[in-house]
Amino acid sequence: MTDRQTALETVEESRLTAALLAAASLIWTAAMLWSARVTITGRESAEMEVTSTAYALPGAVTADLVAGASVALLVLTLIGRRRVLGPSARFAVATGTGLLVGLLSALPVVTINTAGSLYAIVGGTVAAAATIGGAIAGLRIPSVVAAAAAASVGVFVIGFVLNLFQEPVLELLGAGDAEASANAAQWFSYGQAALSGLAAGVIAYAMLRRSRKHGDEVKWPMYALAGAGPGLIVVIGEVLSRTAGAEVLELAGKVSPMDQLAQQILSTARLNSGLVVLFVGAITATIAVGRTIKPAPEDEPQTNSSSSETAYHSSS
Repeated sequence: MTDRQTALETVEESRLTAALLAAASLIWTAAMLWSARVTITGRESAEMEVTSTAYALPGAVTADLVAGASVALLVLTLIGRRRVLGPSARFAVATGTGLLVGLLSALPVVTINTAGSLYAIVGGTVAAAATIGGAIAGLRIPSVVAAAAAASVGVFVIGFVLNLFQEPVLELLGAGDAEASANAAQWFSYGQAALSGLAAGVIAYAMLRRSRKHGDEVKWPMYALAGAGPGLIVVIGEVLSRTAGAEVLELAGKVSPMDQLAQQILSTARLNSGLVVLFVGAITATIAVGRTIKPAPEDEPQTNSSSSETAYHSSS
């Protein structure tokens, strides 16, 4: 095996892994965008369209962050098998790929209504999210990016499954009147975030452990970073929604005081959940890799060698 081949294998992720991640993240993004479009266009009043858009924005942004990173990682993997990209070229290719994914993702939203700036802002926010994801993939830690992306997809699947059984779980948590239902919903949110964090840490550890077996040496702090990846993505998505998509959230808040309160509650809940996933995922991945770290072998005692030298001199 040549040095060039070794360098390529230790730098880039496998093509199969990158392709599967890209496919899964694109399906996730397409589902979020399709659901948002159907929900928005199904509203009869302009006010309901605005509130539906505000509700759909954070989920679409988070999905596009992962899609931009995953597709950029696939492109880098395909190119990297043929030639070594320098840091600048790698970052440019990854960012450009993320931008392309973002522009394609923005089309289903922008074409809902080309009049006015509401959907243009949403499309721009989605495109910016995918571009940021692509830029993250340009970092020279592809195995960590892949692990974080896989963990993010896993967190999405867990959230989707739990929401299917939300009503019976809420009943088990004591949902009844308004106050009891609110407490049950809060416990459900915290439980989902904690379970998602555990899954994120385990998935990230498994992905990086697999990369290590294929010759990619990963330091233990990278396990924590990968485990925290899904939470970081949620936090970045929330910050991006509050900044780039601030006008959309502001318009939704003007529809009624109840909508404004609902937006604030949901925004805070998403941020808190993201932080829980971040810390639980990082701690879980760190504990998992810590259990596999073996202590360094102790130095052999010098008594035997000293006795041998003494015996040798005595015989001489």
